[in-house]
Amino acid sequence: MVKKNSAILYLYDARLCNPNGDPDEENRPRMDYERDINLVSDLRLKRYIRDYLLQKGHELYVQKIDGTPVTSENRIEALGNKDDIVSAAKKAFIDIRLFGATIAKKNDNHSITGPVQFNWGYSLNPVKLLESSITSHFASDAKNVQGAIGKDYRVQYSFIAFSGVISGKRAEETGLSKEDLDLLDEAMVKAIPLLATRSKIGQTPRLYMRFELKDSETVLKDLRNYLSIAKKEGIEDLRDIRNINEFSLEISDLVNYINTQTQNIDNVIYFHDEDLCITLNGEKKSIEDIFSGIRLTKL
Repeated sequence: MVKKNSAILYLYDARLCNPNGDPDEENRPRMDYERDINLVSDLRLKRYIRDYLLQKGHELYVQKIDGTPVTSENRIEALGNKDDIVSAAKKAFIDIRLFGATIAKKNDNHSITGPVQFNWGYSLNPVKLLESSITSHFASDAKNVQGAIGKDYRVQYSFIAFSGVISGKRAEETGLSKEDLDLLDEAMVKAIPLLATRSKIGQTPRLYMRFELKDSETVLKDLRNYLSIAKKEGIEDLRDIRNINEFSLEISDLVNYINTQTQNIDNVIYFHDEDLCITLNGEKKSIEDIFSGIRLTKL
């Protein structure tokens, strides 16, 4: 059983794709237009994780059955008659153990707060939006035989950062196991590339770090606050970045903060894509060199 807190830092990039369309904005990528920052909801990230777990053969509480959405009552009814339906649901569905759920059965609602939670993700670089027209081969109606014309919106390049937490106390309440947490680590690295669709292809995980703490009381700050990106020679403006090779990730502030917390950190589970250049005070370094004083587990 998981009993300790964790802090998560997750970075991936999106090139010529739509990381998270906004249905209220013609499915444009979600944006903070005042600062040209690309936004991605926590629900989008959780959907990637759920889809990966489903592909691995795990039964989920939030899923479609034969391609059809089902209600909470449908999923609970599938468990049969149980005296303690909440405990049965936690045992049956890994996504409840991870993310929690609202369980509804015959006007009897139970709200479970999951131990794994993410903030909304945002790009560390200002992002340019690209727009193009697309033509469908299907007619929009019986009179229009030419096909329908629509708009396709994508980001030029977005380097997206997520922050997350795992609550040891809530993990005990939902029954989150070490095996469940191993699957989460695996999904964070593999889900996005394996589940690419037309609008999502072009996304690649670049860095995943889960700082496993020594107890269920300690909480780290949002680790994204200690990151910055530096454009490489030949790039005049961060808005001009088009791929992973045109900038570096500076983490000196993060290292300084983590050095104040080493007594609280038990282990760092991590994945680092070698194409991402990480620098410490401007000098390229590996994760192993940077965090040599902390126990590391490489995925």
